[in-house]
Amino acid sequence: MAKFGDHPPIPEALESLLSDQTVSTVFLKADCSPRVKRGHITELEVVELDAELMDRSTIENIAEGLELAVEQHNESRSDCFIEIDRHGCKVMQVGDLRVTVSWPPFSDGWEIIVVRPVAQPSLEDYGLDEKLLNLIADLQNQGTLVSGMPGSGKSTLASAIAHWLDGKGAVVKTMESPRDLQLPQRVTQYAPLAEDDRSRGSMELTADILFLVRPDFIVYDEVRKTKDFEVFGDCRLAGLGLLGVTHSASALEAVQRMIGRVELGILAQILTTIIHVEKGKIAEVLQLQMTVKAPSGMQADLARPVIQVKRFSDGKVLNEIFSFGEQICIVDADGQSSGSEMSPMQLLAAAQLKNTLSENYGIRIHHVKFSGGLNVEIYVDESAIGVLVGQGGSTVKGLEEEYEIGFSIKSAKELPRGFRAPENKFRSSYDMDVERSMGSRAWEQSHSSKKDRRSKRKGRR
Repeated sequence: MAKFGDHPPIPEALESLLSDQTVSTVFLKADCSPRVKRGHITELEVVELDAELMDRSTIENIAEGLELAVEQHNESRSDCFIEIDRHGCKVMQVGDLRVTVSWPPFSDGWEIIVVRPVAQPSLEDYGLDEKLLNLIADLQNQGTLVSGMPGSGKSTLASAIAHWLDGKGAVVKTMESPRDLQLPQRVTQYAPLAEDDRSRGSMELTADILFLVRPDFIVYDEVRKTKDFEVFGDCRLAGLGLLGVTHSASALEAVQRMIGRVELGILAQILTTIIHVEKGKIAEVLQLQMTVKAPSGMQADLARPVIQVKRFSDGKVLNEIFSFGEQICIVDADGQSSGSEMSPMQLLAAAQLKNTLSENYGIRIHHVKFSGGLNVEIYVDESAIGVLVGQGGSTVKGLEEEYEIGFSIKSAKELPRGFRAPENKFRSSYDMDVERSMGSRAWEQSHSSKKDRRSKRKGRR
């Protein structure tokens, strides 16, 4: 891959905007003034330039000039190629420049966005202590995520780690889409592999090739979609050292992105370390470890497999992740739930209430959450909301009287992915027909269930 500032001749109108070495991104759109993002990674700013509005023909000419540069140099330079070519959008690598061109009907007007990496720092420039360097040296035996907000320096750190490991004699490969990491020439960068010229590329097929290549270490840039996390897990379980790059606002949120996409029982085997980056610096390092214990704040007889989230610097346990029924709970080490703010006793009550409602009404309860002392939120499929609400709200009113708390019935679509019950990829049309028929008998089920509960209460009296 080309070094910073190294690219073939490009249209002068664009080259002049890149003359400032602090410019990392150029934004061009028809009938708008050019804008650039510039400055050090710790203080980036978007600036609108004092220049004439760019019309559509100017944008088209720049796009044609960039495509011509790729055609003229794609045989002589490995860093000049078309990465994506679809109706309304084209992504090109032109030396150190990643160019995205879009036009109607995909976008509402012609647009060019040019991104180039900042000057590549070495791992030594991060000023890491010996303990953290030893951890990175052992990444070949781990599954690691580098997390951070867009533009925080995730890919830059991943490149620095790959450089460093390559210098230590490790065989390093990458999986990227698009391929824009700045790496030594001997580090091969793989894109999604297609079965033929007409099919779309897949990282699953790329991973199959990497199993045969047997690298010591893989950098997986842009782990974002469910399929990416599944490929990440598959590579880790095969014993490959893997460093993924993902978007998240914190290290813990990077863990939450993987929950629900891989089985909780093997999460700590797949993901061992999270390195969170903010403004080009390592802000936090977490590690995951599986143990068997009672979750913090719960009785000893509730022991179960628990994933401990530890701070790397001192080994302090910050969070615990465990399953409670079908729910996946993330709690602080002091027993307070992270995000849902439920105490351990509320978690227990929520699990019992979930089982009771599912049994009484024959519907799938995705999540139960106590919000405040006397209120509970019930998340179900949209087709099942009517079952718990009842005609004129009769069913939910009965539940409120029975349990002496307020009920709020909500759609499961409002839940974060990590709290949704796992989907069955192999559900048959028969299963879905049964679920729909159960939803259509809402009044019958709610009415009979209500009568049964009243009868039980009268018997107890």
